[in-house]
Amino acid sequence: MAETGRIRVAKDKADLVKALTSSDGGTGPFQTFADVIVFAAALGAKHKKRVPLGEISKREPSPIRLEYFASVGNDVVIKLLGMTETQDINILSIHEEEYEIQRNIIFEEYANGGLEILRNELRGAVDYAERILLFLSYERTQQYEKEEEFDLSKFLS
Repeated sequence: MAETGRIRVAKDKADLVKALTSSDGGTGPFQTFADVIVFAAALGAKHKKRVPLGEISKREPSPIRLEYFASVGNDVVIKLLGMTETQDINILSIHEEEYEIQRNIIFEEYANGGLEILRNELRGAVDYAERILLFLSYERTQQYEKEEEFDLSKFLS
């Protein structure tokens, strides 16, 4: 069952989340666990990869309070993903606990999917920041190539 007011991380992705942060002497490209989770959720949503959490990490990183996401403006991502997934404006209700739980689960599952993508992309990497930049650069060039591709089939009848 989802923990109200907290965003959880799958236990099998906890080490990756820790490795991606620069806290506690780490060399990762993100400052906080929450930053990693938001990035992973956006990546998971872009690739339409939503994966249930399974076993939850109880220690580093422990479930992250929603207030932290709200304090830096990232609660908008949680709400947008919930609304996009359900196509129901009621999911934005702040008075219904069931909607908050549903939003959080959607966000957590997209983050888990994004972490799976990152784990595959970062396999064998020494410098995570450089590899993530290369990955994002590749994603961007792929998008432009698809848009600029010349299609002769429109001239055939």
